[in-house]
Amino acid sequence: MLVVFAIVAIALVLFVTEPLPIDVSALGILVALIVLEPWTRVDPATGVSGFSSAATLTVLAMFVLSEGIRQSGLINLVGAAVADRFGDSHLKQLLAVLGISGGTAGLINNTPVVAIMIPMVNTIAKRTGISPSKLLMPVSFIAMLGGTLTLIGTSTNILASDVSARLIDHPFSMFEFTSLGVLVLLTGAVYLATIGRYLLPERVAVDEELIAEFDMAEYLTEVVVRAESPLVGKTIDQVLQETDLDVDVVQLVRGDQVFTEPLARKEVRPDDVFVLRTDRESLLELLDAEGLDPAPDAEVTEAVLTGDEAEIEPDTEQSLIEIVVAPGASIVGETLETLNFRNRYDATVLAIRRGGEVIHARMDERRLRGGDTLLIQATEDTIRRFGSDRNFVLARELIRPDFRTERIPVAVGIILGVVALAALEVLPILVSALGGVVAMVATGCVKPGEIYEAVDWSVIVLLAGLIPLGVAMERTGGAEWLASLVVVGASDLAPVVLLGAFYLFTALVTNVISNNASVVLMIPVAVDTAAAIGADPFSFVLAVTFAASTALMTPIGYQTNLMVYGPGGYRFTDFVRVGAPLQAILTVVTTLGIVAIWGV
Repeated sequence: MLVVFAIVAIALVLFVTEPLPIDVSALGILVALIVLEPWTRVDPATGVSGFSSAATLTVLAMFVLSEGIRQSGLINLVGAAVADRFGDSHLKQLLAVLGISGGTAGLINNTPVVAIMIPMVNTIAKRTGISPSKLLMPVSFIAMLGGTLTLIGTSTNILASDVSARLIDHPFSMFEFTSLGVLVLLTGAVYLATIGRYLLPERVAVDEELIAEFDMAEYLTEVVVRAESPLVGKTIDQVLQETDLDVDVVQLVRGDQVFTEPLARKEVRPDDVFVLRTDRESLLELLDAEGLDPAPDAEVTEAVLTGDEAEIEPDTEQSLIEIVVAPGASIVGETLETLNFRNRYDATVLAIRRGGEVIHARMDERRLRGGDTLLIQATEDTIRRFGSDRNFVLARELIRPDFRTERIPVAVGIILGVVALAALEVLPILVSALGGVVAMVATGCVKPGEIYEAVDWSVIVLLAGLIPLGVAMERTGGAEWLASLVVVGASDLAPVVLLGAFYLFTALVTNVISNNASVVLMIPVAVDTAAAIGADPFSFVLAVTFAASTALMTPIGYQTNLMVYGPGGYRFTDFVRVGAPLQAILTVVTTLGIVAIWGV
């Protein structure tokens, strides 16, 4: 038991500090459990059972089903209609995006829902002049709460159902807790439309150009190459490799021609004009050592960067755009330099926004994090490629010609069929979900090559690695021992108060570690505690499950919070200010709702 507690403690430290991606940490935990089998009681077969678990495979299938809806463009079309119809009122906009995000998240994974909503919110904000900061956090919060509507709303529900089936022989049915989910969703929506609406900050000024929004004025300048400059005759790539200064060539102007990425092989000539991204100190060193002069009246504006003030070929026209590094992306932990970003993507990064902080200096050396917002300059073709790359979320609405709008009725029909078969208990949710995957591919809603790209493998590996940890807690008596401590320490508390305490503690823990980890660790303790005090263990399972979907107080507690952190320009404390009151309200509402519907 002590060995298992040591592994749990190490796991919590790894999940909070993230020296490794959490899925890799989960694999390490799995290996440790198997290696230490005499003390953990987890043999190799049990250790890898998470990969064949019904919960893991069902979550995998739901990613593909969600991809079918995403590829159809349905949510984008609904969002465009909302922007046109409710573009004149902040309250109407807020209610509309809350309705779309919360309602949709009950049927498909909430991560792609928020990915689609980010550019939609930015489009609405630009039309109305209202800061996107006023809408993005509510979108994330309500998508989390929307996941409580059905069994398939979030991977947490599916995992909790699996744990509940193993411990108390009570898996969740499709709409088992929908009544409580509706109550939670409505509570969140009312709060965000009233109290929360006034607590939300305006971190991003919507009427500013992106250059001003990212404080680029001091970091962009134009210089002219003198005839005697040592740079003449060298390629741009050679110039950048030979300097230790923090500088990027954003644009090359030669007479009436404007050149942008790819610039690496362009040879420098006398009188070339460079648009540089650099700081004042580096600029002074460049001017002194490299034979450069400041260009006369050189004010770099968005018009300059996008080529609006020069003749430029249509297929090389540049745009400034924000892209968000997706949580769990394969590039997380890499730097722009190790990625060879400029050449790999034919795009130039001008700045990085990490929450409320804007980074300009030594960007090539910064390790990318999930939720980082990159200000890039790129062509429309490159931007479209970013829109199809699952490592990134575009913060601008992109009208994709490859949306399979003709497949909307089919994709929706397949989702409804999966739900109906599981709800009517014709088929187990695992079988109906996998059947839905086959149907999505067979009908052309999802192409065969898109199946594997649609799956967030980090979530799958995390689930598979955590499931045996819960088994070890049960087999070694660790969960029962913790429950006995809770019972002794809370002997004077009424069962309903203890139920609320489990909800609140799980919610707080989920703000700093994975929601799936919270479920695996807390449900066994909750079940044993309920058994010890003679309460209904299912009520305690539900309290933990719902709490794990309310990581409202930090940007790192849930993927969707991290996705809006950069685009909203939020500070860490913004989540506490807006999320803490809602967390407290939901503790009361959810606890009393469980007691009213299921008892305690």
